[in-house]
Amino acid sequence: MSVEQPLWRALIGYRVLAVLYSAGVFVWSYEEYSAPVPGAVFLAVLACWTFATLRNVASADRCTLPFLVTDIALGVAGILLSPVADGNDQVGPTLPSIWVAGPVLAFALKGGWRWAAGASVLVGAANIIERGTITRTTFHNVLLVCVASIAIGYVIEVARASERTLARALQIEAATRERERLARDIHDSVLQVLAMVQRRGTALGGEAAELGRMAGEQEVALRALVSSGVAPRPGPGSGTPGAADTWGDPPGSGAGGGRSSEREPGPGADTGPEQDAGSAVDAGADDGAGPCDVRALLSSYAGSRVTFAEPGAPVLLPAQAAGELAAAVGAALDNVRKHAGGGPDGRAQAWILLEDEPDAVIVTVRDDGPGIPAGRLAAAEAEGRMGVSLSIRGRLRDLGGTAELVSVPGQGTEVEMRVPKHDD
Repeated sequence: MSVEQPLWRALIGYRVLAVLYSAGVFVWSYEEYSAPVPGAVFLAVLACWTFATLRNVASADRCTLPFLVTDIALGVAGILLSPVADGNDQVGPTLPSIWVAGPVLAFALKGGWRWAAGASVLVGAANIIERGTITRTTFHNVLLVCVASIAIGYVIEVARASERTLARALQIEAATRERERLARDIHDSVLQVLAMVQRRGTALGGEAAELGRMAGEQEVALRALVSSGVAPRPGPGSGTPGAADTWGDPPGSGAGGGRSSEREPGPGADTGPEQDAGSAVDAGADDGAGPCDVRALLSSYAGSRVTFAEPGAPVLLPAQAAGELAAAVGAALDNVRKHAGGGPDGRAQAWILLEDEPDAVIVTVRDDGPGIPAGRLAAAEAEGRMGVSLSIRGRLRDLGGTAELVSVPGQGTEVEMRVPKHDD
């Protein structure tokens, strides 16, 4: 709703009350007028004009410049006609009385303080001509109308500028959220495939190595694009910059990042080793608005190296929120598998804990890897590796939740993801 729209409605009320007041003053002092007929005719015309043009002062679009000129001309004409009706100066107020402030305020609402200043000066000059001299009362009334109209005009200009700024900010926020969503999808699919092609091509050699090199270059360019043009810097000893995933080239513990195409399926999973983390989400969540049991989505991640602990009762969230939460958990597990060494074979063990609280659903992903070096996450984000910021924190932020990451060198990494429950 426009900030100025209530002011237009207030102006409609003011004009109606003002014309009724002017008519009341005239009727009350009728016998004191030396020539009441011209005054009565003018007030009849003024009343008809006021009620007939209420629609014109309903908004800035309807309040056109020709209407404003006619409106203020009618007010000035009433001021200059007052000496004819009140030749003995017995009544005091002019025929339009306080109604004449309405056109000035309309100028202020339509064009800002500059239009208001011009209209108030015109009305002030008409009052001085009607009185024939500048008296204290005349000067006070003119100054009051002038200050009030200019102040309102200035407030309108500020309100309009604020509305434009707010609208632009909302557009930027919407565009940023959409870009982050697209960047998450790209990170969780295209970038991972390109990284896999680069690694496999390098390992196979020959023509495949050239294909891998080209895939690595495209990965670098795409990472720069989704991270607002921040070009990734090559890691130490890395032949192709950007070839390593989310946490960068140095090995670190993982609960946080993008999906992998090498996820180990859980017991009973009817998928091959190339199933990515999004498959579990697709298996248990759809685009419907009904509730979804988060346990069903997360249980597919359980395996020989992933332990899943869940409540005995269903943990329900809207399908879209449950799917995004499961995708964030999959991203965390992918980084555990890719970056956290811990067991005898250099692979870490991970644990998933699902908790159902009265106001939120909490999922904790912990691993026994070596932990993340201090400052590594910030450096990875600067290099265009947006796994933690987009695939995990971005998803939780869009759901109104949070993702807290704690890493202790030598003791592994823990990510706590909290999604609030929204009661219908």
